[in-house]
Amino acid sequence: MTMPKGFGASPSNTGKRSFNDWWTNVPSDLKQKARKGDESNKPLLNQVNYVLLHLHLAGKHDAKPSHEELKDWLHSGQVDVMRTK
Repeated sequence: MTMPKGFGASPSNTGKRSFNDWWTNVPSDLKQKARKGDESNKPLLNQVNYVLLHLHLAGKHDAKPSHEELKDWLHSGQVDVMRTK
């Protein structure tokens, strides 16, 4: 199986936020709802999507990450697409 271009590469320093940088700015109620009971594991894309949807519905578009940031989080392994356990 061929891995996506950039998979496993270290995050670049081109002004993009890391997942943790972005996560610190997410409202705490959304953090708790999205990750409740799963805080010890790496975040899942589905959990990030939950937060993005609620930020969008609340009209907080400036709080959402860019496409490049999301892509970087996935390719660098900061966010998992699914659990393998």
